[in-house]
Amino acid sequence: MASSSICVDASFVVRTLTGPGDQELRALWQLWADEARLVAAPSLIFYEVANALYRLRRFGHLSADAADLALDAALALPLHLQSSPDLHRQAVALAQRFALGACYDAHYLALAQNLETDFWTCDGRLARAVGGHLPWVRFVDTDPP
Repeated sequence: MASSSICVDASFVVRTLTGPGDQELRALWQLWADEARLVAAPSLIFYEVANALYRLRRFGHLSADAADLALDAALALPLHLQSSPDLHRQAVALAQRFALGACYDAHYLALAQNLETDFWTCDGRLARAVGGHLPWVRFVDTDPP
């Protein structure tokens, strides 16, 4: 989709700040800034980012200091947060349509659909579940081979 906005999810933000593949993702953020793109996300993104960073710390993948720095950096990102009753309804419908295990991810899909923009994710499971049906879903595989 062609748009002046971009939609990103929590997996994209967390990988940007904690690697692997963080250089590739940071380059995308810089490109979007250079193009004056609005980077949008549902308001739930920071709940998911905080949870992911907590889990990375809890299971020894990040130090306490690294997790704190990553959370501070995430909270400082220029994200345009959105929420509405209709977004929640659309998310439920999309989660049902694609038989997703939870409705959280569908909020990003609904927002991207409403904004008529590309949705960027590092969540391979989500991308596989919807990618063939939603060509505007952009998966960035940052896992090492």
